[in-house]
Amino acid sequence: METYFCALEKPGQWFQVAKFVGQASTAEQTEEQLKAAGRAYRAGSFPFMANGRARALGDTTGMVKMLADATTDEILGVHIVGPFASELMAECVMAVEFRASSEDIARICHAHPSLSEATKEAALAVDKRTLNF
Repeated sequence: METYFCALEKPGQWFQVAKFVGQASTAEQTEEQLKAAGRAYRAGSFPFMANGRARALGDTTGMVKMLADATTDEILGVHIVGPFASELMAECVMAVEFRASSEDIARICHAHPSLSEATKEAALAVDKRTLNF
């Protein structure tokens, strides 16, 4: 299985934004990194088994997990395991780059039925208010 890194150039430096391995992708920080740094955060996740498009595809394994700052709600990390994870990560990388909040993602209209609804639901789950699970 190959690994791909997506990096963006900032003045004078390159840094990793997202990592893709098969049906898994991750952007920015993990829960372990946030705990080690002593950063207060909230986590929300949504399983693909509760997503209509994933059910129609017959691929309901995995989930979307979103980590956000406990005070500001800024997205600190997103982790996706499941169908088309690398394609779903594009929205999340943009959100991280623009320092968006989980509420920003939650308010965006996501087509139904689509896999991207799992991203919206994970954002809603940060505030414990999912619609479909």
